[in-house]
Amino acid sequence: MPVLKRMMRVSNRSLLAFIFFFSLSSSCLYFIYVAPGIANTYLFMVQARGIMLRENVKTIGHMIRLYTNKNTTLNGTDYPEGNNSSDYLVQTTTYLPENFTYSPYLPCPEKLPYMRGFLNVNVSEVSFDEIHQLFSKDLDIEPGGHWRPKDCKARWKVAVLIPFRNRHEHLPIFFLHLIPMLQKQRLEFAFYVIEQTGTQPFNRAMLFNVGFKEAMKDSVWDCVIFHDVDHLPENDRNYYGCGEMPRHFAAKLDKYMYIMLFSAFFCSLPYKEFFGGVSGLTVEQFRKINGFPNAFWGWGGEDDDLWNRVHYAGYNVTRPEGDLGKYKSIPHHHRGEVQFLGRYKLLRYSKERQYIDGLNNLVYTPKVLVDRLYTNISVNLMPELAPIEDY
Repeated sequence: MPVLKRMMRVSNRSLLAFIFFFSLSSSCLYFIYVAPGIANTYLFMVQARGIMLRENVKTIGHMIRLYTNKNTTLNGTDYPEGNNSSDYLVQTTTYLPENFTYSPYLPCPEKLPYMRGFLNVNVSEVSFDEIHQLFSKDLDIEPGGHWRPKDCKARWKVAVLIPFRNRHEHLPIFFLHLIPMLQKQRLEFAFYVIEQTGTQPFNRAMLFNVGFKEAMKDSVWDCVIFHDVDHLPENDRNYYGCGEMPRHFAAKLDKYMYIMLFSAFFCSLPYKEFFGGVSGLTVEQFRKINGFPNAFWGWGGEDDDLWNRVHYAGYNVTRPEGDLGKYKSIPHHHRGEVQFLGRYKLLRYSKERQYIDGLNNLVYTPKVLVDRLYTNISVNLMPELAPIEDY
């Protein structure tokens, strides 16, 4: 009997030890892979509330300048964001009347009567069959989702690149909202979904580089939009054309209370602005900065590196003013995608890496399938770059 009691005591101790070490290891894994992202989000929210007062002061100053300053930017809707300027410029709000007559031989205006402003964004799931049936009535949509206006000459030929993995329910919602908006803006456009296969961590930046290379083989584009599939614009006056400077379209997200985005990570990193979600560069600009970096395996950091590249190349970044840059984010989880814990080290050497890591060292083998609404570029990315420690 005493032997049995001793065995039960040993078993209880072993069970308690197993539970303790299992809990400890689970907690460690949580803090390594999950907690940093949550901490970044909450830290952003705390600082975002802190900058609301400063933004309100800027807005008051902007309203005063609205009646005193007559200068505008090229398209009258931008203000510069960069190292050399921090003042808002005046926005003109004159859009063409309903009876405006277009000319098929002249560039389409940027402020069309069809662009009425606020969009009712519905993130409810919809099937691809429903989307195909809906757009099957539009005979002007060519394979790959290629569309061009007939009543005027498109001012911009836009390739929309969408990095993708395991978000099949998001794609139909995305096309349901984006296609009509771009048609209203009278842009020539097509969609390229770059899908990562295999088991490697998600590499959003390299997928954009692959999409850029493949899109350039397909047509003569002059503007490229880098667009997350879960970001939906809430204003059709957020014009998806490019400009003299790179452009950040997604200036305000609903999940961040629509506060103007500043840093994505509030650490001592060499940048001032967030550049993620939806951004646009001309083909010339993107080639000049050598594209996105390829070394960011896992989510986080690649947009910050792009911001650095843009500024090292002598560009500033423009953003839509006021409510034009509002976006609704489709709720989702990262579904097993881990953060890239080495991003901070890479970001410290952005300038040194800019012209050795990007379009010029891209290695991939694509499988291309043309759907009616988009071109699917499937690729199994493999780490071909030197390890982080070598930088």
